[in-house]
Formats: sequence, structure tokens, C-alpha cells
Amino acid sequence: MSNTDSFIDEVTEEVQKDKLFGQLKRWGWVGGLAVLLLVGGAAYNEWRKANERQVAQEFGDQLIASLDGDDTTAALAGLKVDDAAQSAVLGHLSAAAALADGDTDAGIAALEGVQNNASVAAVYRELAAFKAALALPPETDSAEKILAFEAITGPFRPLAQEQKAMVMIQSGDTEGATDLLRTLLEAADATPGLQRRASEMIVALGADISDTDADDG
Repeated sequence: MSNTDSFIDEVTEEVQKDKLFGQLKRWGWVGGLAVLLLVGGAAYNEWRKANERQVAQEFGDQLIASLDGDDTTAALAGLKVDDAAQSAVLGHLSAAAALADGDTDAGIAALEGVQNNASVAAVYRELAAFKAALALPPETDSAEKILAFEAITGPFRPLAQEQKAMVMIQSGDTEGATDLLRTLLEAADATPGLQRRASEMIVALGADISDTDADDG
């Protein structure tokens, strides 16, 4: 019985080996394909990263060359962009160049182009909106300036509120400006530097840092 059991075990083992080798012959290409896909995917990912670095470097070199030229505005206008981030950077730089040349309309138009580009990251669009509000010419009506700063959202909102308070001061609404500046002192998103400037402006307006009328009430 022992020899019989041993013989049966050997036969069973050989049959299992034959089945295994048969499956390997039939499906072994799947494993090879999986390895090929993994290796190919890693190679493509590295190529893509290298290509993105090269594109970014070339764009940066073109920007530097444009800024170093005699006619920055024209040089920037001739650049081509490959993605939304490059478009945002180019828009901000084009606006700065136009404003530096005294062309307010072109500068604001460039900033509005960034602001209205939905594919651009929100922080670039919010910064463009803030800079466009700052670029409004001095003769712009105070109410229009205030509306522009009120529309600012995101991380630049506290700075926009500060600018709004300054417009209110210039238009003679010192009480409203003081109240707005006091809110900045309590704003969680206001930086210490901004809060310090708000305090200084409140004092310069001859008011108290705290709202004493509200405290008395």
C-alpha cells in the first residue's frame, strides 16, 4: 500500500506540474505584458516630467529675454504659451509692462484676461482681480473703486478691504473707513502687518482702536 500511495502521489504531482506548465504557456504572456506595461508606464512618466521641465525652462528663458529687451510689451506679446499656468504668468507680466508704460487700459485688459480664464488657478485669477482694482486710474469714481475691491475674494480679500478703507477715507467717509478697519483687526485672515497698518490708520483718523460706542451700548 505504501508503494501504491507513493506512486499515486508522484503521478498526481506530475499531473499538477503538467497543468501548471500548460497554464504558464497559455497565460504567461499576460505576466509579460503586465511587466511591459509597468516598465513602459514608468518610462513614459519620466519622459513626460523631463519634457515638462524642458518646456518650462524654455518658457522661462523666453520670459527673461523679453524682460531684458528694449520693448518688453511687444516681446511678451509675441510669446506662445503651452498651458494655463504659463498663460497666467504671461498675463500678469504683460499687464505690469503695459502699466509701466502708462497704458492703463491695456494693463487692466491683460489682468481681466487672466481673471476671466477659467482654466487658470484661482489664486492667479484672484490676484489679477486685485491688481486690476489697484490699477484703476485716479479719476475713477469712488463708488466704482469700492465695488471693485468688494468683489475681491480669497487670500487677497483683507488687502482689498484695506484699499477699500483708503478709498472711503479719500471720499470723506472716515467713519465708515474706521469701522471697516476695526473689522480687519479681528479678521482671522488678516496678517499682523495688515492689522498694524489698520491700527495706525485708525489712530491717524483720530479714533479709538476699539468701538467705544458699541461698548457703551
